[in-house]
Amino acid sequence: MLGLANIFKHKKITLFYILISCLSYLWFAYDLQRTEALQLILLYTALFVFAYQIIKTSGFYFRIMVIAAILFRLLFLFAIPNLSQDFYRFIWDGRMILEGLNPYLYTPDSFIQNGKFPISQAQELYNGMGSLSASNFTNYPPLNQLCFVIGNLLPSGSILSSVIGMRLIIIAADIGTLYFGKKLLERLKLPSHRIFWYILNPFIIIELTGNLHFEGVMVFLLVWSLYLLHSGKWKWAGVILACSISVKLIPLMFLPLFFWWFVKKENLIVGIKKLIVFYSIIIVTVILLFAPFFSMEFINNYSKTVGLWFSNFEFNASIYYILREIGYALTGYNEIAIIGKVLPILTILVILALSFFEKNNTLSKLISSILLVFTCYLFLSTTVHPWYLTTLVVLSVFTNFKYPLVWSFVIILSYLSYLAIGTSDKSENLWLIGLEYLIVFSIFIWEVLLKRLSKT
Repeated sequence: MLGLANIFKHKKITLFYILISCLSYLWFAYDLQRTEALQLILLYTALFVFAYQIIKTSGFYFRIMVIAAILFRLLFLFAIPNLSQDFYRFIWDGRMILEGLNPYLYTPDSFIQNGKFPISQAQELYNGMGSLSASNFTNYPPLNQLCFVIGNLLPSGSILSSVIGMRLIIIAADIGTLYFGKKLLERLKLPSHRIFWYILNPFIIIELTGNLHFEGVMVFLLVWSLYLLHSGKWKWAGVILACSISVKLIPLMFLPLFFWWFVKKENLIVGIKKLIVFYSIIIVTVILLFAPFFSMEFINNYSKTVGLWFSNFEFNASIYYILREIGYALTGYNEIAIIGKVLPILTILVILALSFFEKNNTLSKLISSILLVFTCYLFLSTTVHPWYLTTLVVLSVFTNFKYPLVWSFVIILSYLSYLAIGTSDKSENLWLIGLEYLIVFSIFIWEVLLKRLSKT
């Protein structure tokens, strides 16, 4: 009781900001319509200001920030996501598995357009997920599918109960990220309160807990894996990293970056042997997790669906949009089929350069390289949905780079393009996209290039 009294006495300003943040999150979760652009921008901006003030005025009082972080997430518990419709497909996939059907072998269209309803509320879920999702095979890896199944196990069997179930998983994952993130910061001799730039970040709360994106689960496993790696438990780190890959495939691109962590000059042969074992553990674990769904048809469907992201879809891109305009000028056509194949090659070259020419033999260097690799991947992508930034934001707390935090704020501009896409005008507002990337590229160039040059 004395502790509570002291909090009320000495942290009144912090409590005030927590209270108005609660009211703002409630407004965001239960009243905001995705078509209300001005309200969206103002609320989002206000929440960033409040989060900054909570961290600043709390004096880095750990307990109060943890309570605030959990409270903000619980406020969304009974809300249907209002900025994303992906959760309808998540529920669909989970219910397919519960009915004994392999979600990788069927599209929702293949059932509904033939008058078949394989799961409860099939028509409602089909209508909610939209035509793009309904016409394609699922691209969510097996541990992500497990989350969908668990989310569907709550008794009532309604869409809301499935949302609540999945939301509780994402909240638990964020608490796990808080736990291992704090421990990892302490091991790296960095201020442990840095983790709150992730945990209290409104972007993270809204995109993960609010909009039900499972990047939060992937990130939790990634941070846990890095913690185990730093603790010398590299075999278990491989298992957990494989689990992260089995939620989202993103960490696959980071694997070459571990080369110098294992391969030391003084122990070259031993290091290479360890690296091979590390990769083998990851590959075997991933194969085992995919095994229950395996068939040649699965491989064909899954590879096609993943490939679509590079050659068919485009949203909130940067460098790709510039190249697309050049393509229009030269040929009069959208050359995404060609550009979408070239850009991944450039990403691979960046990964290889940072893997073998940047000695990632400390965890700080390794995390910085992972951050830069994924940044370049997003810069070169044809599609950058807001929740893709989750990985950048969490990695940034272990580095001195601030551009991911700035990007997590200005990414809201991409939602204004969502609004346009939701109307009869199907084109994005490239002025808004240009403004977003002008800010991000400016800070990126300053932090990554100009600062480094000034030190040499």
